[in-house]
Amino acid sequence: MLLSFILLARIVDKFFVVSLDRISHDLRLSSDAAGATLMAVGSSAPELFVALFSVLKPGNHEAIGIGSIVGSALFNLLGIVGVVALVKKSLLTWQPVVRDIVFYFIAVGLLLWGIFDGSFSLWNAIAFLAIYVVYVVAVVKWRKLFPYKDMKYTQEEPDDDCTKNGKANWLDKGLCFIFPKTERYYLVFFVSIILIAALSWVLVEAAIVFSHVLNIPEAIIGLTVLAIGTSVPDLISSLIVAKQGRGDMAVSNAIGSNIFDILVGLGLPFMIAMLIYGGEISASGQNLLESTAILFASILVFALLLIIKRWKINWVAGVVLVGLYLFYLAREIILL
Repeated sequence: MLLSFILLARIVDKFFVVSLDRISHDLRLSSDAAGATLMAVGSSAPELFVALFSVLKPGNHEAIGIGSIVGSALFNLLGIVGVVALVKKSLLTWQPVVRDIVFYFIAVGLLLWGIFDGSFSLWNAIAFLAIYVVYVVAVVKWRKLFPYKDMKYTQEEPDDDCTKNGKANWLDKGLCFIFPKTERYYLVFFVSIILIAALSWVLVEAAIVFSHVLNIPEAIIGLTVLAIGTSVPDLISSLIVAKQGRGDMAVSNAIGSNIFDILVGLGLPFMIAMLIYGGEISASGQNLLESTAILFASILVFALLLIIKRWKINWVAGVVLVGLYLFYLAREIILL
């Protein structure tokens, strides 16, 4: 499981996101549209495949997939945004933040409704995907309704360790042997998808064994271990841009990634599973209900913090958010 996390972080950061960035440039997507679509896919691909394999695997293992999405959303909002606030004070652009928080409320509300009901139907899955389409349209049109300036930054060219024979570590050398040259970025994209899918399958299988051996509910493994592990690429990239003075971008990416995780990361696997097997997707489990309710409450706390601080995040907000996440982890461990 640990090796899979390390490989996922390296593949997503070094190959997948880089190829997606170049593809979005070819498609001439605006920064908002690219972030809401291709970049969201890049940062959330592990969670998407973990959810997909958990619902497709016979034996009612849906809790792992749902738990990893809910836990990842909590980690992104409280953990990553909290650490970003601790690293550097930032003034957020309120227009896109308000847009993302509104859609985030809707996404978590739908998720909480399904979990409270005990199952997700095909119509629930369609609603998830439809709202994400509306979100992408809103991202594209939002600037016309509420004008704001783009977050300007100088994009650094990624290092190509494959061409630096003596400087690449053993892991990079192995990955560079598997992947095609970086200029063939469409092929790099498809190879990345295959490897991310394979590693996600390994994670699901390992999580099931982990759960049974230690006699821990599968939902707990998804909410904690898988959630944090699959969000490592988000944490690393957010810390880098925060240190560069781009905390605005780090916060926007974290919230946008959560919207994709819930609406597409669950909606698409649910739809595929129900079209193949029929029936509904079970979402029973006290841990999932309570954790989703905590997620909904955390959005309220985050929104209130932003309003009180007038769209500024600093170490005070960071302490509050990180403290809430540590409290959540401690609670889950105590209740085992």
